[in-house]
Amino acid sequence: MSVRKLKPITPGQRFRIVNNFEEITTNKPEKSLTVGIKKSGGRNNTGKMTMRYTGGGHKKKYRVIDFKRNKFDVEATVKSVEYDPNRTAFIALLEYTDGEKRYIVAPNGIKVDQKVVSGENVAPEVGNAMKLKNIPLGTVISCVEMRPGQGAILARSAGSSAQLTSRDGKYAIIKLPSGESRMILVECMAMIGSVSNSDHQLTVSGKAGRSRWLGRRPRTRAVVMNPVDHPMGGGEGRSSGGHPRSRNGMPAKGYKTRKKNKVSNRYIVSKRK
Repeated sequence: MSVRKLKPITPGQRFRIVNNFEEITTNKPEKSLTVGIKKSGGRNNTGKMTMRYTGGGHKKKYRVIDFKRNKFDVEATVKSVEYDPNRTAFIALLEYTDGEKRYIVAPNGIKVDQKVVSGENVAPEVGNAMKLKNIPLGTVISCVEMRPGQGAILARSAGSSAQLTSRDGKYAIIKLPSGESRMILVECMAMIGSVSNSDHQLTVSGKAGRSRWLGRRPRTRAVVMNPVDHPMGGGEGRSSGGHPRSRNGMPAKGYKTRKKNKVSNRYIVSKRK
């Protein structure tokens, strides 16, 4: 993976840094695994705007991803590595020996014609999916379930990964991308290896219009609003808005919002930094 800095032949390209997409092997998705997406533009069923700063965006189709990896002990061949407009990571098209095709989140280093498999007694190689009880300690993993059979929830975005540090009875202790160490049932599935497209964080969009293509409308700063619209609004001239807080008055900049008596607190071994 690498990135490419464009020459400043236009104002929008002056600062733009793009992905080389070296891993991508095709630009056509598998038609049987794509469905249409309905956009709301931030409106609810009565047409009232309930989510600000969303709307527009390029038309795109959703790729149905297999997050559960529940086709056990059936070998699959990687047919292509593709771009997915719905996520930061790349996706890989698998074709199983029985002819079925599925998309998975592509791990780093996966190649076309590579064999991958999920199951109980499989080798801990990149792209394979296993239960946490069968993965060797210290292995770098991604696409981790939180409940058995739920499907991957943790470490799914570009370049992210978790690490299996230890096991204690029916729980495995995993260090998550945030730095938090957490207990997860050993019956949960995870994929071996980190997620692809690790250079995603190095890219620079270059212009505001590129955010519009992604469906993000311009965001209004709180300090330029009126007092009726935001706690940080109002004042004469260019006065800043006092204590930083959200629109509904919740303090920002270090104020902890996690509930002290949250049920899942018991599973956290050490908090994130």
